[in-house]
Amino acid sequence: MIQVVHYLIATVLILVMQGSSAAVDDIPDFEAAVLPILKTHCYKCHGDGASEGNLVLDQFPNNAMAQQKPAIWWNVLKNIRAGVMPPPPDEPRLSPEELETLIRWIKFSAFSIDPEDIDPGRSPVRRLNRTEYGNTISDLMGIQYDATLLFPPDDSGFGFDNVGDALTFSPLLMEKYLRAAQAIVAQAVPRITWVPPAQRISGREFRNFEKNSDGHRISGKEAASVMKVVEVEKEGTYTIRNEVRLHGSFEFDPARYNVVFKVDDHERSRNEFGWDEDKLVKSEFVENWSAGKHVLQFELTPIIPESAADAPEPKEGQFVSFEIDNVRVQGPHGAVGDKHPPGYERFFHRPEPPMDPTERRDYAMEVLQRFATRAFRSPVNSTTVERLLGICDAAWEQPGTTFEAGVSEAMVAVLASPRFLFRMEEEASVATGQRYVDVNEYELASRLSYFLWSTMPDDALFELAEKGQLRSELSSQVTRMLKDDRSKEFLGNFVGQWLRTRDVIQTSVDALAVLGHRKEYEDLRSQFRRRGRPAPDEKLPPEEEKARARFRELRELSDKYGDEIKRAMRRETELCFEHIAKENLSLLDLLDSRYTFLNEVLANHYGIPNVVGKEMRRVDLPEDSPRGGILSHASMLLVTSNPTRTSPVKRGLFVLENLLGTPSPPAPPGVPDLDESAKKFGDHEPTLRELLAAHRESALCASCHSRMDPLGLAMENFTALGTWRSEELGKPIDASGMLISGESFRDVRDLKQILRKNKATDFYRCLTQKMLIFAIGRGLEYTDEHSVDLIVARLQHSDGKFNDLIEGIVNSAPFQKRRVATQP
Repeated sequence: MIQVVHYLIATVLILVMQGSSAAVDDIPDFEAAVLPILKTHCYKCHGDGASEGNLVLDQFPNNAMAQQKPAIWWNVLKNIRAGVMPPPPDEPRLSPEELETLIRWIKFSAFSIDPEDIDPGRSPVRRLNRTEYGNTISDLMGIQYDATLLFPPDDSGFGFDNVGDALTFSPLLMEKYLRAAQAIVAQAVPRITWVPPAQRISGREFRNFEKNSDGHRISGKEAASVMKVVEVEKEGTYTIRNEVRLHGSFEFDPARYNVVFKVDDHERSRNEFGWDEDKLVKSEFVENWSAGKHVLQFELTPIIPESAADAPEPKEGQFVSFEIDNVRVQGPHGAVGDKHPPGYERFFHRPEPPMDPTERRDYAMEVLQRFATRAFRSPVNSTTVERLLGICDAAWEQPGTTFEAGVSEAMVAVLASPRFLFRMEEEASVATGQRYVDVNEYELASRLSYFLWSTMPDDALFELAEKGQLRSELSSQVTRMLKDDRSKEFLGNFVGQWLRTRDVIQTSVDALAVLGHRKEYEDLRSQFRRRGRPAPDEKLPPEEEKARARFRELRELSDKYGDEIKRAMRRETELCFEHIAKENLSLLDLLDSRYTFLNEVLANHYGIPNVVGKEMRRVDLPEDSPRGGILSHASMLLVTSNPTRTSPVKRGLFVLENLLGTPSPPAPPGVPDLDESAKKFGDHEPTLRELLAAHRESALCASCHSRMDPLGLAMENFTALGTWRSEELGKPIDASGMLISGESFRDVRDLKQILRKNKATDFYRCLTQKMLIFAIGRGLEYTDEHSVDLIVARLQHSDGKFNDLIEGIVNSAPFQKRRVATQP
């Protein structure tokens, strides 16, 4: 019967949402239709003198007064949709018709939502977070840039680190951005037009023909000489730049040697070297050469101790060596080459700057216009470009400053500008009385690219925005972007925070304690400390030899649960989501499926045979397997556990917050710790189920734990490491339970099926809310309820196909529109 009721509720919600795209001309009357429902189902706890949870509903005798408190009705809406109000099982359920009446009145009267002109909500100014900044720099400047080396992690809001209100800005951070801009431009933007002629000579090209050896790797313990003949066409001044590397064995070798560098048999440098670990040594020389051939030579001479007594005794495997990495001969000075520096065409679209000063300035304006438009993600006006040209003018006044160097100074200012660091949207002219307006196509391109790629728009998006065609091509662009490799940024950043896979590597877990071996390990370690280290040739008693073997076995077991297996745990969840996205499968596969992604290490961890190798791949699961779906992923089980044991409370709260969208409120002050309940069990050590049952005896704890505990206890067969177990403290694990909405289950297998069949609408709404927050960079408000409902209806209609979620969000009012400036 319960499943039938849930099916009817879901059906009504779909009809309500689909029908609400038309004008609302049948809003339920508050006094005639809504008040009777409140009196029947709610006043027992929230009226007639009762005020549980500080909620009083009989303070609203009419529609006008009820409309003054939309925040109250938002909480009411959340609770009736979650099925926790009226509180089961004592109170009768709302009928589908009553639920429809309340939802429609709350949305279209209490919230004053107009389905013909949906309020998109706030559009906060958003600073690029660390990930977005690094990706944007890489795409804009054509270099690999790791923002984690300079910038600290960003704060999170509503579970995500791209929420505008949480992305604070400080003078110290501004200083970091300025230093970063200077370093980035210096690395990426060429400062000359042509690369002077140069020859690059590798170490293998330096030869000793008598010994048939080269300069790639020379032993520091044997005399050696290698040379290279260089031919130059013109007389002039040349620069020789040497880069050599020093190597040594893992164990230090004290051997030393001298290296002499000669040019045309004239000594130009003499250095003493020795053991080092891949150390790079650079040197530079200037030579006045005539046209013709010239000889470069390296001579290595070992330093022999004065007496044999001073010579260290050689050990097997020890060595020191010298390597010529490369030698670069550049010149003659003043000569103009025929090649641009690397990356030149990215920033400068002409072969070389004009000679005429006016034309050079016009060309600089073109270069900066193009660059600033891409960096600011929208067209820049002439005033902005003139200010940038002023920076160029000041730079060009300095002696020896090239055209490119002057322009690069202005590019530093662009990268340090608020218009680059923040995602700003310009005000547009609107008609009188217009409350909401479409974002322009450049802004839509940015919203789209930072949502799906966590970086700036690419050329295709820029071109469509410039032509005003992005909206008409939106569906095809979304499809293209999801197929692009850059969409992995979306999958990693969204899933990493929603399902907490980012936390897996850093999660601390005591594997030996989880597996019940910690005490045995500590006892053995104490025993061996007292005993001391045995002599190398000492024969140990069989009992001690066995104990030491066991100690080594436990230590290896602990080491087994390191970063390698944690990375596999994280990838399992990420790959499942990625598979659903790429194949446009039902999102319900995240709740329960007959497949997962494993490699040999993780498969052995799960006890699944016939998976060989390090590569993660899709694995079909047996019918009776408890695996498949988020609830069985070791990533989730690990991050929702304590360091030494499972935590049904954390696991249950994870499901409520991240899968069903019905989080419990924070624990009130004065609630006793869970461990306090253990004092009630004097005769035995209690299981977690027994502890939680005792904890719920407190009235302060019962209401929240009755929602969390059944969900968490359903996963008690999984240890804190995600392995399967059937007993706890020698007792069979009881994973059965009943949800607050009435569905009963035997274990996690049943629970997964219940979530997939009966809680699909709750899951769709929760996932839609999470992804919409990630997409628009702010927390949701009551004005967003109808936008969420339209996306949920779309998912219900398609059985939860991934593409319908993405397209629903991209086409929603919060994503497409913004309030006009006069809107409060």
